[in-house]
Amino acid sequence: MNIKFRLTVMSFLQFFVWGAWLITIGTYCFNTKGWTGAEFGAIFSTLGISSIFMPAITGIIADRWMNAERLYGLLHIFYGLVLFYVPAVNSPDTLFYVVLLAMIFYMPTISLSNSIAYNILKSGNFDVVKVFPPIRVWGTIGFIVAMWITNLTGNKASANQFYIAAVMAIVLGIYSFTLPKCPPTKTHGEKTSFTEALGLNAFKLFGNYKMATFFIFSLFLGAALQLTNMYGDTFLSDFGNIPKYADSFGVKYSTVILSISQISETLFILAIPFFLKRYGIKKVMLLSMFAWVLRFGLFAYGNPADGLWMIILSCIVYGMAFDFFNISGSLFVETTTDAKIRSSAQGLFMMVTNGFGAYLGSVVSGFIIDKYFTVNGGKEWHGIWLTFAGYALVVAVLFAVFFRHKHRPELIDQIHPEPLVNEK
Repeated sequence: MNIKFRLTVMSFLQFFVWGAWLITIGTYCFNTKGWTGAEFGAIFSTLGISSIFMPAITGIIADRWMNAERLYGLLHIFYGLVLFYVPAVNSPDTLFYVVLLAMIFYMPTISLSNSIAYNILKSGNFDVVKVFPPIRVWGTIGFIVAMWITNLTGNKASANQFYIAAVMAIVLGIYSFTLPKCPPTKTHGEKTSFTEALGLNAFKLFGNYKMATFFIFSLFLGAALQLTNMYGDTFLSDFGNIPKYADSFGVKYSTVILSISQISETLFILAIPFFLKRYGIKKVMLLSMFAWVLRFGLFAYGNPADGLWMIILSCIVYGMAFDFFNISGSLFVETTTDAKIRSSAQGLFMMVTNGFGAYLGSVVSGFIIDKYFTVNGGKEWHGIWLTFAGYALVVAVLFAVFFRHKHRPELIDQIHPEPLVNEK
């Protein structure tokens, strides 16, 4: 079977098993369970907590001790088993630990899936920069399909969303064992230091100014990456409490509307090779940051009726905001790190963005919403989104000032060069 097709199936299922509940868990917690912003923020922060240590650990294991595709399969099977238990939980405190366990198994699979795809494509002598984005597009399509299934089956506020994800996660886990082998990069008899054996060499990247600032700003932007995923569906669903909007398409099919964000991703992913080669990582990331300002700002002034065009435009902008940071950042790490620490470096990138960044974004946003933007149980969404937009703008300006990088297009054409350890 064509290897690109097999990787496409992996990518599709990788994000299907997340998209089935990620966008709608907020509606489930706020509207079905009646929990507060702080309680939901804590639950959603499990994505960040698990990403702080698990991607780095699994990257080390894949680099040194275990085939990446086998580790990937086991993690998905365990993730699916935990999701089956989620509907039985009725306490936010208990759900925090259950979702945390699920995320411990799931979050590292995102960076692992990238490493597996890069490894297999390189072994097949494919041009990774050209071939990988179209494969990754199908991950976004999988996310969209899962969102539509959850919404159109009437399960965006029910526990069934977790059952849907659980079944497909176990299917993906089993499927991954059929993929080509991705053995550890360490060769038999190779002598390594204690630091190398633990895969800690990836952290030496912080000794380089360019890489250190890249990772620091990845953390800051990571705090914004999941905010619309956290609150977007709840934001639109809350318009249902206003008679003027109660029967609008945007309220009834809020998840379908939000899926335009993922549809936009499929287009912007395909544009990444062009933008990276022509403009370089700094300009591409700046485009991402200013796109986040627009994403939040349009939400602040939009509504599901006469302002629906602003919500839709915000969803279109999301493709640039998310992909130009997340996928381009992953490719940047791939082209500037040594092969021996590449999986660990991808795990490190995941740790600072979807780890520390997402954790801070989840916890701080929940606190801010409860303290400053909740009145009589209702949320002042206009102020919430403007606050998020202001934050993204500050990050963009600081990044433009402090991140120094000389664009070298040839590094994008060569996906596995040695790192430029002396570049400042």
